[in-house]
Amino acid sequence: APGESEDIDGITVTGVAAYNIGKKFHPKENNWLGYILTISGKRIYHTGDSDATPEMGKVKADVCLMPVSGIYVMSAEEAAAITAKIKPKLAIPMHYGSIVGSDEDAKTFAELVVKKGIKAKVMQKGETINV
Repeated sequence: APGESEDIDGITVTGVAAYNIGKKFHPKENNWLGYILTISGKRIYHTGDSDATPEMGKVKADVCLMPVSGIYVMSAEEAAAITAKIKPKLAIPMHYGSIVGSDEDAKTFAELVVKKGIKAKVMQKGETINV
């Protein structure tokens, strides 16, 4: 559940609420989750399918995986804004290029977070593009 943690073989897994605000696709009432994995002291945050939520703004993480495609989740611009609040060392866009969203969404996200002093990596067709 959101806020709960469990240790699994030395990896701490913490649930973070993942939902839409003003959209019907991922309602808060479902208690769906994103996860923070803490491995050897490093915190990796996978938001799940979510908009930028108040809970997300309180997360502390070294690496963030953020959905950027819009429609079902936050847009590249919204994802960049919440990533700037989290202040990870590295941000990786996800959920683009197949069902909805485009490579341009990923690039836009990366360019915006880099302006905030956050490293970004974009994966496209098997390539890693450092921004």
